[in-house]
Amino acid sequence: MKSHRGRITNKKAFRVAARRYLQVRAEELKNLEEKRAALVEEMEGILNKAQEEERAFEESEQARFDEIEKEINAIDKTIEAKERARNLGNPGGKKKEDGENDDLTVEERAFVDYVRGTLTNERAANLTYADNGAVIPSSIVNKIIEKVVEICPIYSMADRYNIGGTINIPYYDEETSSIKMAYADEFTELTSTSGTFKSISLGGFLAGALTLISKKLINNSNFDVLNKIIQYMAKAISVFIEHECLIGTTGKAEGLTNVTRGITAAAADKVKADELIDVQESIPDIYQSGAVWIMNKATRTAIRKLKDSDGNYLLNRDVSARWGYTLLGKDVYCSDAMPKMAAKATAVYYGDFSGLAVKVAEDANIEVLREKYATQHAVGVVAWMEIDTKVEDSQKIAKLTMASA
Repeated sequence: MKSHRGRITNKKAFRVAARRYLQVRAEELKNLEEKRAALVEEMEGILNKAQEEERAFEESEQARFDEIEKEINAIDKTIEAKERARNLGNPGGKKKEDGENDDLTVEERAFVDYVRGTLTNERAANLTYADNGAVIPSSIVNKIIEKVVEICPIYSMADRYNIGGTINIPYYDEETSSIKMAYADEFTELTSTSGTFKSISLGGFLAGALTLISKKLINNSNFDVLNKIIQYMAKAISVFIEHECLIGTTGKAEGLTNVTRGITAAAADKVKADELIDVQESIPDIYQSGAVWIMNKATRTAIRKLKDSDGNYLLNRDVSARWGYTLLGKDVYCSDAMPKMAAKATAVYYGDFSGLAVKVAEDANIEVLREKYATQHAVGVVAWMEIDTKVEDSQKIAKLTMASA
């Protein structure tokens, strides 16, 4: 029994010692990578200074440049050796920065190392390179798009098509004609009725987004590079997509600009309760279950002051609502892209926004630019994608347009 307890105690002591050893090695590895990043920054500074002054290296600069290069090569060899030694005590073979996720794939880890400037030859093989920098792996691009869906309600509610090229989307038009069923007698002809199939065409308009990330942050080992890049790019893309869905751009994506249902307010700068009711009632009951309101925050503030005939406010706080407010029983989403109440402005949309079609090409391209913004002490991340958006089902969405004067 004592022998068994002794073995357990020895195993625990071994595990504690192993953890301490790995922690020390991790700290040493972090210090080496921070030193390497500082050397790379110094090297880029020497190179940029010579380029700005349009001259060759001075003798002292060339000597220092060569010296830094040797130091970096030596650090790389040391890092690789320490990683191999560390992996002997880590069956998964994964190195983890303080701010990084344990579950990164090989290509994601290679990408993070590239951004930090600590990419080893072994990991470099896991990245694709363009003329200006490394292309973000598709797994990371997918995470960015997933984040866009999460933080952009309009895009998440819309009918999404993630394919390239031009697509034609058929829809059944019951506005002018529809199939009807009626009673009939035997041996008498049925009256023929039919609906009409129409279609909308979604093409692809090229759009780009650029975000800069401070090298000071990147060189901080506690900074979660991957998640921050996902957040920054997803935010930039979602702001653009939301604007195009709601407002559109002349000659590009239409968004909701061709919504035909709705009413025009009696005034140019204020809205009445009855007008909001009329907008809501313009949507068939079959589409009411998934309907929401969309407006600018200033419009919501004005509507919050409206009361019904019994003195009850129309717009109320609701902890169960997706965005904290309900109007006439439906959730209210505020978007900075929506215009404030002004002459001829479309101040409010209401409906089931699956009636809006959004096409984003599946081959969205995102690249990291390390050298281009070196003089700003930053790393650039640029995203390119093709997008188009149009109303797919006009019965599902209505608008409130302000009076012309």
